[in-house]
Amino acid sequence: MSKRDEYVAKLKAQLDEWNADLDHLEVQAKLGKEDLKQEYQEQLAHMRKKRDEIRHKLTDLQQSSETAWEHLRTGIDSAGDALQEALKKAKASFK
Repeated sequence: MSKRDEYVAKLKAQLDEWNADLDHLEVQAKLGKEDLKQEYQEQLAHMRKKRDEIRHKLTDLQQSSETAWEHLRTGIDSAGDALQEALKKAKASFK
């Protein structure tokens, strides 16, 4: 298995985790205080958008050459870090 294939597998697993986190936060948002629901929904929409961007970049990475994928990885890692930070903040604020 190449490094790219290993990275793709790892990223797919991470996307599954982020999806589970977003699903959990969606439930918390629905159960939250009425005055905060709109804010929670906006945060969730923003995080879903970041997740979808990562999915698209993953598709690009899978279709890239062996030599070009490292360049794409940098962008994916950056987007993933941003999503991870947003999820962390949301988990803290949704409590």
